[in-house]
Amino acid sequence: MKNIPKSQLHMLCPKSLALSFGIVWGMAVLLTGWISMTGWGYQFVDVMSSVYTGYDATFVGGIVGGIWAFFVGAILGGTISMVYNKITGR
Repeated sequence: MKNIPKSQLHMLCPKSLALSFGIVWGMAVLLTGWISMTGWGYQFVDVMSSVYTGYDATFVGGIVGGIWAFFVGAILGGTISMVYNKITGR
């Protein structure tokens, strides 16, 4: 850490945060879609299917929702890190 300039110590990497948000949100939506086939979490899938076209309580519907959620999470994570870096002035 001694080779890193002091101005970069508290910056967020937009690519890393975008990827991590995308993976976490995508996996959460995917697994919820698959779990809802058993009856648990069906209301969440019902609400989110109005946002993510093709998301349903089926195997393929869970994959479609997971892909949508990955991109939404990636956009959100990247935006959060860029706003944070802009606000902190680094």
